[in-house]
Amino acid sequence: MNEAARQVLAALRRAKPASCSGETLSTELGVSRAAVWKHVESLRRRGYQVKGAPQSGYALAGLPDRLYPEELDSGEPGRWLSREIHYFEETDSTNRVAFDLARDGAAAGACVIAEHQTAGRGRLGRSFFSPAYRNLYTSIVLRPEITISEAPTLILTAAIGVAEAVAASLGEPARVEIKWPNDVLIDGLKTSGILMEMNAEATRVGFIILGIGVNLNVDRDEFPAEFRASATSLAAASGRRVDRISFTRALYGILEDVFDRHAQDGFASLRGRFDRWFRMPGRTVEVHGMQGKSLTGTALGIAEDGALELACADGSIERVVAGDVTLSGRGTPQ
Repeated sequence: MNEAARQVLAALRRAKPASCSGETLSTELGVSRAAVWKHVESLRRRGYQVKGAPQSGYALAGLPDRLYPEELDSGEPGRWLSREIHYFEETDSTNRVAFDLARDGAAAGACVIAEHQTAGRGRLGRSFFSPAYRNLYTSIVLRPEITISEAPTLILTAAIGVAEAVAASLGEPARVEIKWPNDVLIDGLKTSGILMEMNAEATRVGFIILGIGVNLNVDRDEFPAEFRASATSLAAASGRRVDRISFTRALYGILEDVFDRHAQDGFASLRGRFDRWFRMPGRTVEVHGMQGKSLTGTALGIAEDGALELACADGSIERVVAGDVTLSGRGTPQ
C-alpha cells in the first residue's frame, strides 16, 4: 500500500463510523479529489469496504480478512517485534524468506507473514498444511545473545506465547497444553507447530528464525487424511470464527514479552508460565527419530537447557534433545 492510500485509510479510521467528505480528504492530504477517489478504489481492491455517496462522502464499513501490515501495526511506542512486517499473499515458506532477510541484515523482530505457503515446512523435514486465508503462518527474526546450547529454550519460550494466545482466544485454558518440544494442543489435538532454524558461528548464535503456524479457521474435515485425527483449529474447538487480525496482534505482543524476559533473565524466569501448560510429567512417552532408534519412558520434566527428561524401565534417566514424541496415559495434575 502506498503512503497516500495509507493516509486515506488512516483518515477514514479516525472518522469511523461517520463519513469523511472527499473535499475534506483532498484538503487534508493536499491532493485532488480525483486522486482521493483513486486511493479509495485501491483500498477497495485490497478488500476494504468503503461506502461512498455524493452528499455524505466516504465511510469505512468493514475490514478485509487479510493480515496486512497496516492492520497489525499496534502503534505502541517501544514495540520491537513486528515493527517490520513482510507480507505475502503466497510464498514457498515464511521461514525461507525470513532466513534470507536475516542473512541480509534484517533487525530482530522482523516478521514474515504469508496467507498461503506452497512449501511450508515442519519439524523433521515434514511438510506443513497451509491452506490460504484460514490460518496464521509467520516467521520471526531473533538475534539473541546466547550460546548454541541455550538456543533450544527459545522454542519452549515461543510455545508459552502461543499457548497463552490460544488460551486467551479459546477462553478455556484447561483445554490447552504444550507438547514438547514445539506443539500447542487443544483437547490433545494439535493446533500449532513451531519450527526453529539457526545460523551460528563457533559456539554463539548469529540469528534464529522461529516459524509459527496456528490453525485458526480451517475445518477439521479439510485436513489431509493423515492429520485429521490428530489436528484441530481454534474455530473448530470454540465453535466460532477467529478474528485473525486480533489473534495475530495479541500473539506478537505476548511473544515480545516472553522473548524480553528470556533475554533478561533466561528461561528459568519463565518456568512458571511454561509449567502451567506443560502436562507431560507422569505420562508415558515414546520418542522416535533419535538416530533411527526409539525410546520409551515416563516424562519427568524439562531440564534447564530445554531437554526432555525421561525415567526408563531400567531405572535410568535419559535426556532427549530432539525427536518425535507420542504420548499416552495421563499426566500429573497441574
